[in-house]
Amino acid sequence: MSAVSRSLLRTRGQRDSGRVSMVELFFDLVFVFAVTQLSHGLLAHLSPLGALQTLMLFLAVWWLWIFTSWFTNWLDPEKMPVRVLLFALMLGGLLLSSSIPEAFAEKGVVFGCVFAAMQVGRTLFMLWALRNESRAQFRNFIRILAWFLISAVLWIWGGFEDDPQRTILWMLAIAVEYVSPSVAFWVPGLGRSSTAEWDIDGGHLSERCGLFVIIALGESILVTGATFAESSWNATTIAAFLASFLGSIAMWWMYFDTSAERASHRISQSSDPGRIARLAYTYLHLLIIAGVIVCAVADEIVLVHPGHAEAMGIATILAGPALYLLGNALFKWASNDRKLPPLSHLVGLLLLAVLAPFAFGQHFSALELGVATTSVMVLVAAWESLALRRPPRPVP
Repeated sequence: MSAVSRSLLRTRGQRDSGRVSMVELFFDLVFVFAVTQLSHGLLAHLSPLGALQTLMLFLAVWWLWIFTSWFTNWLDPEKMPVRVLLFALMLGGLLLSSSIPEAFAEKGVVFGCVFAAMQVGRTLFMLWALRNESRAQFRNFIRILAWFLISAVLWIWGGFEDDPQRTILWMLAIAVEYVSPSVAFWVPGLGRSSTAEWDIDGGHLSERCGLFVIIALGESILVTGATFAESSWNATTIAAFLASFLGSIAMWWMYFDTSAERASHRISQSSDPGRIARLAYTYLHLLIIAGVIVCAVADEIVLVHPGHAEAMGIATILAGPALYLLGNALFKWASNDRKLPPLSHLVGLLLLAVLAPFAFGQHFSALELGVATTSVMVLVAAWESLALRRPPRPVP
């Protein structure tokens, strides 16, 4: 067999060489379940501690998915060993997702051990795949492995502890994982990598992240539909259902109408796609996904309790749109070389801030607040859409 046929890496520069494969989409189905578990977990534990724990689990799930997407940007999913790896990761992902509701109780060992095994095992596979390939990339993954081994100890150790020790250890593990790319995986004796060495296919990674946004939006619609189906259909619940649906359309519009395609073109044409991918797709997309998940929880609160919401419910109804707007604003700013984030998004965030004191002062019912936040989202989506379609002013 030739060296080319033995290589597990994607070929570059050929037609459809960067397309998302069916096995990658199959792999993503596990994370539909994970997103559902996270939203249900937040709804069941709607308290400051519950929100913190859900945030920690979300950060772990997102990091697992985005790093796998980086790996399959280099690895060819059509090669049998890579396909087997993805199936193994799917199994691990199902175990991980199943343990989410009890991750801070009796299933902490499962969550911590499975997460650590997936991160370290996938990196070891990458080192094996790169053994006869680029030395620079091989060194990159030695650095990544060093960081993941440190976090793995914290994940496993935390799994065997009770709270608050578990929370503290897992917070440290998350910090290690999230800091590592920002310092270019610096390791004593090996130095740091550079984004120029992260020769990714920008179009592939942007498509993968867009598909994850669709996963999150789809889960939001499923939650809304299931809750509405179980509710008594009257004017109040129908209004709540329509507000939720319009909010989902506004979220789709803000991301997919023009910004996703523009960002994909920008990263595909960039001379340093790794730099854009690290900030715009790896870090900033987690705000977008978090916003969708929190919006799904908020929609269920409005449908089930349209007349009144407690302080945490009010915070959830406001936080979902705020996270989504902030994530989109920063993503568009980082991926399109804007001098400032879009004005429409900044105004939307300002309007949500103006709503907050009235909401916490119990001047709105949950339904009225939900309609108000949906109106802000629709306004932002319409404003940006009209602004981008306006013909440029003629140069005098």
